[in-house]
Amino acid sequence: MPNDLPRAIVTGCSSGIGRAVAERLLTDGWQVVGVQRGTAGIAHPAFSERLCDLGEGDAIERLVAELGTPQAVVHASGVLRPGALGKLDPADGALMWRLHVDAATRLANALLPRMAAAGKGRMVLVGSRVSGGMPGRSQYAASKAALIALARSWAAEVAANGVTVNVVSPAATDTAMLADPARAATQPKLPPMGRLIRPDEVAALVAYLVSEIAAPITGQDIQVCGGSSLPR
Repeated sequence: MPNDLPRAIVTGCSSGIGRAVAERLLTDGWQVVGVQRGTAGIAHPAFSERLCDLGEGDAIERLVAELGTPQAVVHASGVLRPGALGKLDPADGALMWRLHVDAATRLANALLPRMAAAGKGRMVLVGSRVSGGMPGRSQYAASKAALIALARSWAAEVAANGVTVNVVSPAATDTAMLADPARAATQPKLPPMGRLIRPDEVAALVAYLVSEIAAPITGQDIQVCGGSSLPR
């Protein structure tokens, strides 16, 4: 792997937004370390991967101890387990909390101080438009809403050190998550633009936020919504 390129750690590179982010950053001249449970299958000289179940806190702790100081961290791993009142599954809620919130917390706790000490760095958390609340998505929404509060809090702690922390929140995106049998009874709602968001469109915003020119942007939740947030 080339050693003179900026290095980004990207979780969830095996599919969807995480894979699109990894591919975009590689195109933009980054080294990318993919962190996910299964192999990503990305063939690029600047890509390497570390297999890790991000739902297991101890595994994350062992991993981050070996990762050094990256210039960017993108936490894109995620899972959706819908559930209406009366049918909420505590195990599903715990899974989403571990993967979305606890994993982000452990990554930030280890890596943001290192980036702050280096005087530069970027962290982007992939959230969701659902964070504002949606019927049948309460547990998922809660875990994604927590990312916004965490990002704003962390951003305030490291802003003076040249480090930014932001959330990118897409509307329904065309990923394998939509084909998950667990959500077969709850089809996504198309945004006003008339189609699903593409993963590469989300990745383009992430690529900007981890760039040097995005230094003034921190503590923000930026929606990629195809018009879903517009008043109607």
